[in-house]
Amino acid sequence: MSEELLRQRDYWNREITQFEAIYSHKKSSLSAWLDRMFRRDMYDRFVYTLKNTEPVADHTVLDVGCGTGRYIMALMQRGCPHATGIDISEQMIGHCRAQAQAGGFSDKTEFIRTDLLDYTPPRVFDVCIGIGLFDYITDPLPVLRKMRDCTGVRLIASFPRKWTWRAPIRKARLALRGCNVRFFTRAQVRDLLTAAGFKSISLSTVGKLFCVTASVR
Repeated sequence: MSEELLRQRDYWNREITQFEAIYSHKKSSLSAWLDRMFRRDMYDRFVYTLKNTEPVADHTVLDVGCGTGRYIMALMQRGCPHATGIDISEQMIGHCRAQAQAGGFSDKTEFIRTDLLDYTPPRVFDVCIGIGLFDYITDPLPVLRKMRDCTGVRLIASFPRKWTWRAPIRKARLALRGCNVRFFTRAQVRDLLTAAGFKSISLSTVGKLFCVTASVR
C-alpha cells in the first residue's frame, strides 16, 4: 500500500465515529443542525445514488470506498440481490460487516478491506458506485478505468466541485488532519470519464458536488 493510501487508511480509521454520526445524527442538536445546513449535499448525493441505481432488484452493486456501508444497507432494504463493498479502512469494513449481520444481509453482502487497484472482482457488477471516493484520489484515471472493467451497466459517482466557497476551507481543515483532498471542474470530470471508456455521461450539480451517472455502452 502506498504512503498516500496508508495516510488515508489511518485518517478513516480515526474518523469513523464522526463520519457515521453525519448520517445517524447521534450528536448534539447544534452539530446536527450544522450538518443539515452545510453538509446537505451529502444527503442529496445519497438520494441521487439510490434513485439512479434503480431498478435495484435487478442490479448487483460494487461500492468502492464503501465507508460505513450506508449505501449498501439502503440498497439491501430495497431488494438488491447482492452488493460488495471495498474500503481501505479495516474499521469501516468491520462496521459494515456488523451492520450487515444485524440487518440480516450477511448472505447477500461481502465487505473486503482492499484498494480497488489490488482487487480482483469475482464478477462484473451491474452498477459500480464511487461516492465520496474521488475527493481523496490523486490520480483518478486508473481507478475509473478499473471501475469501468468491473461494471456491466452503469457507474454512479460524485466529484467535489472546484471554485466553491467551501473548497479552500475544506482543503485546509483536512490538511490539518493529515488528509489530502482534491476538487474538479465539470470539464475535468467529463474528460476523465471519457478517457476511462464510459458513455452517455449525465452530470448533475448537487450542492457543491458533481454527481455522475455514466453507462458502459
